[in-house]
Amino acid sequence: MSENIRSTNLRFNLDKDVQNRAWQYLQTMDKKKFKSYSQIIAISLVDYFDRYYKKQDEPYLETREREERFVEQIVTAVENAMNRTLPVYLAGCMVGIAQITPQVAVATSEPEDADLDWDFLGE
Repeated sequence: MSENIRSTNLRFNLDKDVQNRAWQYLQTMDKKKFKSYSQIIAISLVDYFDRYYKKQDEPYLETREREERFVEQIVTAVENAMNRTLPVYLAGCMVGIAQITPQVAVATSEPEDADLDWDFLGE
């Protein structure tokens, strides 16, 4: 055995819900993705303890992650709604613009602001 390999035994009590579920996951895991029990157990332990220690350092980690997921869901929903409705809205605007006839302003001899008292500006 190599110096860099450590061996341990695992025991699952199938009468306990969490251990039974863990055993069932091991029995039904995708063998193409997870090559061995050792690989999936190592990945699971690292993930579990990384999150555990992050929560110790940052107690609101899970709350912030849930908020970020919620915001992402809102952004995605708005993007999807805009993707569905914006083309129709813009097409309607373009049709409306095409139907507007240009208005020509008629110039008068006296500007509209001729009767304003401009003294308030000071000199």
